[in-house]
Amino acid sequence: MTVALSCRAGCGACCIAPSISSAIPGMPHGKPAGVRCIQLTEDNRCAIFGRPERPKVCGGLRPEVSMCGGDRQHALGWLGELEAATC
Repeated sequence: MTVALSCRAGCGACCIAPSISSAIPGMPHGKPAGVRCIQLTEDNRCAIFGRPERPKVCGGLRPEVSMCGGDRQHALGWLGELEAATC
């Protein structure tokens, strides 16, 4: 049985850890890994969530136990490892 997770409030790991090669509003060349997305609000929420200009790759990241773990630091580390493995 798969458990559906919701994004952890205040996390933002998916908007910081991975590189994004497609254009993001305000970041026409995407962003490197470890750089905070310009669309990430102060409370670590996506300002363009659900909008058509949001990159498709962002919509592909869904919260799951292996990625999110027990806290934000786990998510940042897991995504950082995935980024390093796929470069």
